[in-house]
Amino acid sequence: MEEKKNDLDHLFKNNRDWADAITDKDPEFFSTLSQQQAPDILWIGCSDSRVPANEIIALPPGEVFVHRNIANVVVHTDLNCLSVIQYAVDVLKIDHIIVCGHYGCGGINASMSNESFGLIDNWLRHIKDVTRFNRAELDLLEGNEKSNRLCELNVIEQVKNVANTSIIKNAWKRGEQLSVHGWVYGLEDGIVKDMHTTLSSLEELKVKNNPD
Repeated sequence: MEEKKNDLDHLFKNNRDWADAITDKDPEFFSTLSQQQAPDILWIGCSDSRVPANEIIALPPGEVFVHRNIANVVVHTDLNCLSVIQYAVDVLKIDHIIVCGHYGCGGINASMSNESFGLIDNWLRHIKDVTRFNRAELDLLEGNEKSNRLCELNVIEQVKNVANTSIIKNAWKRGEQLSVHGWVYGLEDGIVKDMHTTLSSLEELKVKNNPD
C-alpha cells in the first residue's frame, strides 16, 4: 500500500528553517530559553490567526505569556482564562496584562447578527451584553463604524472584568505593581491603539466601577 503523504510536511520544513536561522544568529538561544520563562506581559487576545501577539509588539519567544479566545473575552466562570491569569500573576509575577482586541473581529460581527451560529452563541452572549450596556451610543452608529466601536467597548469591558477578578484585587491588596491595559489592533495598518483604560490599583478600579 502506498504510504500517504503528510500534507503538513512543509510546516516541518518551515520549523527547521526557523530554528536553524535563530541558532545561526544566537547558538545559545534555545538552551537559554528552555531554562526559564520570565515574561513581564500577559496578553489576552483574540484567537484570530491574523493577530499574533509576539509579532505585533516585536518581542521574541519567552517575552509574552499568551491567552487567546474568540473576541478576547474574560468571563468570571472561564476557569481556563482565570487559571492563566493566576499563573501569570502569582507565579510568573508579570507587571502588565494587555487585553487586545482588533478591528474586523469575526466574533464581534457575529454578535451583532441575529443569525444562530450554534454553540458559540452562548459565548457571544457576553459581547451582546456589552452591546446592551452601550446601546444608546451604538444605536447612533452603522456598519463598520458601529462594529469598530463595539470592538473598542468590548476591550474596555474586558479590562474591567480582568481587574475585578479576585486574582487581580488580591495582588493589588498585597501592594504588587500590576497594570491592566486595553488595546485595539488594526488589521489594515498593523497599528495598535491604546484605549486609555489602564487600571493599576483598587482605587482606580473603584472609580471605574462607580463612574458617577
